[in-house]
Amino acid sequence: MKKINVLIVEDDPAMRVVLRSTVLSAELDVEVNEIYEAENGKVGLEVLGEKKVDLMLVDIYMPVMDGMEMLDYTYDHPEWSKIPAIVVSTESDEDRIDAIQRKGMGFVHKPLTHLYLKDKINDSFSKAD
Repeated sequence: MKKINVLIVEDDPAMRVVLRSTVLSAELDVEVNEIYEAENGKVGLEVLGEKKVDLMLVDIYMPVMDGMEMLDYTYDHPEWSKIPAIVVSTESDEDRIDAIQRKGMGFVHKPLTHLYLKDKINDSFSKAD
């Protein structure tokens, strides 16, 4: 079974705990090795520069650097452009959600369900193979 490292980029500490526990308890098609956390996109980019990351779970609305700014930067970066990303957000604008999905990213509404996030993570790796 493939082992992955996950980066959670979320400004709300309680939501980071929820995402971490959901990822660890989900029956995934991959094995989770390490989970890294960042409280905004700027810190997320720093983690990407220091650690090997195989999947990103990213909130949109954060201080300092929001999730879309971070993801736009990663998708223009040669080393990070192939890392699957799932946006986990309260975003309700259907045009913005469509734009996220057209870029090949998954999207999960907050509050999230355990099974839906599990399916999105598994989908990310079935596309990558």
